[in-house]
Amino acid sequence: MNEKTVDYAAKIKGAYQRIKADIRRTPVEYSEPLSRETGAKVYVKWECDQTTGSFKLRGALNKLRSLSPEDRAKGVVSASTGNHGLAISHASRLEGIGLKLFLPETVAAIKKKRIEDLGIDVEVRGASCDKAEAIAREFAVRTGRVFVSPYNDWDIVFGAGTIGLELAADLARFDDVLVPVGGGGLIAGIAAYLKAVRPGARTIGVEPETSAFMAASLAAGRLVEVDERPTIADAVAGGIEPGSITFPLCRDFVDAIEIVPEALIARAMALVFEGHGRMIEGAGALPFAALLESPDHRAGRTVVAVVSGGNIAVERFREITGLRP
Repeated sequence: MNEKTVDYAAKIKGAYQRIKADIRRTPVEYSEPLSRETGAKVYVKWECDQTTGSFKLRGALNKLRSLSPEDRAKGVVSASTGNHGLAISHASRLEGIGLKLFLPETVAAIKKKRIEDLGIDVEVRGASCDKAEAIAREFAVRTGRVFVSPYNDWDIVFGAGTIGLELAADLARFDDVLVPVGGGGLIAGIAAYLKAVRPGARTIGVEPETSAFMAASLAAGRLVEVDERPTIADAVAGGIEPGSITFPLCRDFVDAIEIVPEALIARAMALVFEGHGRMIEGAGALPFAALLESPDHRAGRTVVAVVSGGNIAVERFREITGLRP
């Protein structure tokens, strides 16, 4: 597929028709405490309320429902740090499609247990998500099954883009949409849709400074490696595979990428809990960290913060924030 000739609005509308019966139309809520804290008019898209606890179900379900009967019969293979694993596991059960799932050794215990509780064929392999994905791809080639990427797949991107469709339908206007960035599938879909239907709105990605692969790559004009360090936003950790479709999409449709420090991610997680009584994972807190990092840039603007996920253990949340939910 040539990214220059794709009708993104049509593709994402098609994905929405394909999946809408089995996903939640997650709420968009005005946040008085976050607006007061930042000086912006802040709305929150609570995608952490999505089935399986993150946005990932949208893309996973769209991918499986786009497979041919022959590929469905063979089953699929995937790899994940957790949120995509939960989503593809749930989607495969909905569709009655066999799944072999590879998890990296870094997977959060709460996510691994939830996947195993679904009765999925799970194998823990690889020191990182990149390594687990490489092992999964080799297994897919060897067995003749379709590999489902967590982000580097058109159907995954179109599924994620349905968040942009909901935002455009639910809010009459907004200036900025802040979106967590890992591999880039989520922001690529949202940005492509909004550029088609709300060209005046800015789509801004947010990465942790310890794993800012997309920001470095966009600055260089090509995919590059960075000196990655651990991040509490573990759901967006890891590099971007060579040839990924998300890089040119982010280059063409994303207005900016902002980088935030770990301390602000932790503060943002605490702020959301104190203001809304919700525990969200580090990746989901990235948009709020960006608001805290540069509030003057958005004072008086209408901003949507996309909370990508909420899958975090209580003990881990306490460790990061010092709060006791």
